[in-house]
Amino acid sequence: MRILVCAKQVPDTNEVKIDPKTGTMIREGVPSILNPDDANALEAALVIKDENPGTEVIVMTMGPPQASEMLRECLAMGADEAYLLSDRAFMGADEAYLLSDRAFGGADTWATSATLAAGIKKVKKVDLVLAGRQAIDGDTAQVGSQIAQRLKMPVVTYVEDIKIEDKKAIVHRQMEDGYEVIEVQLPCLLTCVKELNDPRYMSVGGIMDAYEQPITIWNHEDIGLSPEACGLNASPTQVFRSFSPPAKGGGEMITGTTVNEVAGSLVSKLKEKHII
Repeated sequence: MRILVCAKQVPDTNEVKIDPKTGTMIREGVPSILNPDDANALEAALVIKDENPGTEVIVMTMGPPQASEMLRECLAMGADEAYLLSDRAFMGADEAYLLSDRAFGGADTWATSATLAAGIKKVKKVDLVLAGRQAIDGDTAQVGSQIAQRLKMPVVTYVEDIKIEDKKAIVHRQMEDGYEVIEVQLPCLLTCVKELNDPRYMSVGGIMDAYEQPITIWNHEDIGLSPEACGLNASPTQVFRSFSPPAKGGGEMITGTTVNEVAGSLVSKLKEKHII
């Protein structure tokens, strides 16, 4: 079995700031991490690999050269191959890079799914595609389903449990008040939620091996896309404004010597605010 995991390098949301003048995200100096839901998808693939000898796990991402560090983390966790769809080219053993073109730049979910789907087609023979539910920098939860549509694969979203039996995936799809059991024929695409598992840590040996493994880099020509079919040129979405939500006000601790005194103080404050 060959499992392909779609992963994304995202800014650490604990450090994200918005430029008040331009309304755009300030990425300079912000640490990047493997998208958490994608880490759950990778762990799911590795669990299947552990249970089924001979299984190969492939990781693919679209992004700048820096995303290669995230791919090496995935290799260190246990992935077998890594592919970077990038609009820039590496040069030299130290992974310095040269700006080649910006075909993939400015992609929305529609253009991103087109690029990833083209990359997956070039990889060929993929039995299962896994992705995170959504990326924490966009929170759209659209790319996984769009990839499945482009690949003409069945898709199940919000998956919290996976079992592979007789060329079928039997999954639990998370609902607001429980879950539903769905059986789907392979090949298919599943988007994973954090409740699915706890991602494993990288091993020391895995880290050392990861830096010895090659990362395959493809640009738009390699995956058969014209500049008009990817990136900003193929992105119908326009972001009107991005902003940070206002900070919540500080709470107030109500104290007293007795329960009645505390309850009385609380009732008085609620009346002052016309809540009761």
